Amino acid sequence: MKSYEVNFDGLVGPTHNYGGLSYGNVASQSNSQQSSNPKEAALQGLAKMKALMEMGFQQGVLAPQERPDVAALSRLGFSGTDAQVIERAAKEAMPLLVASCSASSMWVANAATVSPSADTADGRVHFTAANLNCKYHRSIEHPTTSRVLGAMFANQQHFAHHAALPAVAQFGDEGAANHTRFCREYGEAGVEFFVFGRSAFDTRYPAPQKYPARQTLEASQAVARLHGLRDDGVVYAQQNPAVIDQGVFHNDVIAVGNGEVLFYHEDAFLDTDQMLAELQAKLAKVGGKFQSVCVPRSAVTVDDAVRSYLFNSQLLSRPDGSMLLIVPEECRGNERVWNYLQGLTSSGGLIREVKVFDLKQSMQNGGGPACLRLRVALNETELAAVNPGVIMTAPLYGSLTAWVEKHYRDRLTESDLADPQLLLECRTALDELTQILKLGAVYPFQIN
Repeated sequence: MKSYEVNFDGLVGPTHNYGGLSYGNVASQSNSQQSSNPKEAALQGLAKMKALMEMGFQQGVLAPQERPDVAALSRLGFSGTDAQVIERAAKEAMPLLVASCSASSMWVANAATVSPSADTADGRVHFTAANLNCKYHRSIEHPTTSRVLGAMFANQQHFAHHAALPAVAQFGDEGAANHTRFCREYGEAGVEFFVFGRSAFDTRYPAPQKYPARQTLEASQAVARLHGLRDDGVVYAQQNPAVIDQGVFHNDVIAVGNGEVLFYHEDAFLDTDQMLAELQAKLAKVGGKFQSVCVPRSAVTVDDAVRSYLFNSQLLSRPDGSMLLIVPEECRGNERVWNYLQGLTSSGGLIREVKVFDLKQSMQNGGGPACLRLRVALNETELAAVNPGVIMTAPLYGSLTAWVEKHYRDRLTESDLADPQLLLECRTALDELTQILKLGAVYPFQIN
């Protein structure tokens, strides 16, 4: 049976804005309160989806969230009609209104952790929505995320869904941005690689001093238990605290893996040699041959990596076994990064080609190509059981492009967030989107 790694990209929402909400994310903070272009952002993301589809990769789409989140504001004491809640929040606590309007759900690498059926005890694909509790503006996402994933992967024979972990610091979970999987073939048993920033209960592990470590070891272990993963199919590794303090807020800002290959920066991890040896040994047990590509700090600094998002790229397998790297335009704009990539692809090694995409709207908010996609390994039967409305096709691309052109503004500033009309525009757009994607009622305004 054939198997695939399907990239489900987040569709940028109608309220895409630069709130500067993510402490520890250099790009997010440096572009705070600049005007954004929601229409351009959504079209840039759709263009990437279409391009990958046309290259022969399986591509899907994951719907955005309702914003502003009026229910979240109501829980914080703002009362009245929806318009009154927004008006009061804007007047009394603008930072809370900005947080309730966050565009961050576009980065669906943080939506959930996914384990393929070949790895799990019950032979189903398992999803655990990430609690994202390190940041308030992200912690409000997982209820809607769970409903959307449930509507996309609804067949209980093939798919299992878990609620987010307890919303406390000890179980901080940031989803697939700190998780990857190594395997010989996507449909074969593999090794799941969980990267954490700190331990909540074991003081032997060091922690960063400047920026928060968002993923805990305990959260990663809990997800592995929920998914029924075997011990010899899991490797845990700690991020280097020093690189977290340089703006590497998730592992996917400093490393990316696919198939049997890990592409990583020299300074990404603690105890790198031990980690590589464990990955090699465990992948060998299931017939795989682990390989790694280390980018030396002498060629690309951590600062270069953070500013260019070199590692927040998509590493994709070509039919001939070679690999393709999807990078943002910012990589071409960084001389050291671009020189490194030119040498990498001309060396005859594992990564043979680099394709560049303009994702400036996403990049300015702190997320690149890898942030925009959730990877789900599926066999043919499982792929056939996915809601067909969310699988990218040429007609769907046309429908979504027309939908964006119809509903999205081309400029949004912080002051616009206080306009109740924006909420109505967002709800009107999302109501139509759920019909296009055949999701049913997944948003609070539809359910209530």
